[in-house]
Amino acid sequence: MAYITDNTKWYIAEIIMECQIEDDPHNVVHINIVLVRADSPEEAFEKAEELGRDGESHDQNTDGKIVTFKYRGLRNLLVVYDELEHGGELMFEEEIGVPEEDLQAMITSKPKLAVFQERQSRDPSRPNYGSKEIMDEINRMIGGDMS
Repeated sequence: MAYITDNTKWYIAEIIMECQIEDDPHNVVHINIVLVRADSPEEAFEKAEELGRDGESHDQNTDGKIVTFKYRGLRNLLVVYDELEHGGELMFEEEIGVPEEDLQAMITSKPKLAVFQERQSRDPSRPNYGSKEIMDEINRMIGGDMS
């Protein structure tokens, strides 16, 4: 078992959710990375599983097709050793013997970081799992019309 301190309270769960859209042969898999507050690894596991199950849904998309999100399991459950504060380490990876060329390839320039990317319009060739109910509510709130 991983090293767990007496004051460990936070874990990171990687939750695997599968999305199926009616009449679409392709599934969509999301790996949702979430914080879990728990007093033990066992409790963290139980709470992570509960979060996954709570994320299950059965809804209609904007094309009128049934969309089902199903919890498939955990990819990983990690301990957060530091306090949740600015600069606190949430997780790390370790690689040994990395050549300079590979090290440089790991580095992403500021404009290419995800947080600085422009939001793209939905590609019509991608599965549509957007909730009709949510889009209707958004349009109601901004006074738009979906028709």
